[in-house]
Amino acid sequence: MILAAGPGTRLRPLTDITPKPLLEVRGTPLIVHQIGWLLKAGIQDIVINVHHLAEQLIDHLGNGSRFGVHITFSRERELLNTGGGIVNALPHLGPHPFLLINGDVWTNYPLTRLVSHQTTHGHLVLTPFKNESNRDFALDGKIVQRFEDKTRHDLTYCGIAVLHPNIFQEREAKPFSLTRDLIFDLIHQRKVTGEKFDGEWIDIGSPNNLSLLRDGLPPKPPPRRTVDI
Repeated sequence: MILAAGPGTRLRPLTDITPKPLLEVRGTPLIVHQIGWLLKAGIQDIVINVHHLAEQLIDHLGNGSRFGVHITFSRERELLNTGGGIVNALPHLGPHPFLLINGDVWTNYPLTRLVSHQTTHGHLVLTPFKNESNRDFALDGKIVQRFEDKTRHDLTYCGIAVLHPNIFQEREAKPFSLTRDLIFDLIHQRKVTGEKFDGEWIDIGSPNNLSLLRDGLPPKPPPRRTVDI
């Protein structure tokens, strides 16, 4: 599932006329890059939730056949945030764990590593982040942790995860945050696993980050060894 319903407020006025996932990065809409990553990982059935300027996304992507995939759109009459958007899409996602990616993520993370990943709750891809205010997580081996003392956090969520649909059983299709209102609680119960990723990752939620991608990021050294769990 690709989360693509949000209004992209921080990127206005660009997103007043173009949905954030359709903003071009290196000559191609970001969401088309993401569809290509998923296809390369062997994923052909993709669910995309839409709300803000939904018709543009639907018209541009169609049923996905020209990209070699099958796309199902999950429409939202009201914006349901990340958690409610997933609940609304559950009828399209089936009973097994599914891969989730935020529609504003650019990365070279190898999604093939998650295709066969099994979880009874959730598995998060996490990365080091320079801005301390955005560090929400830590790892204890395979287990994701959070502390009252936020200085103990050294990782941020990449917007890439594997989730089991059962964690949404008690939830309704109403606005709520996937992380704050659900994942945080599961983390406190030590039910969420994670892995550290040191490769290329950026979210295009800010004009500065979008400009970095459009102008071309400087070459990066090969990523350090990741923790494969």
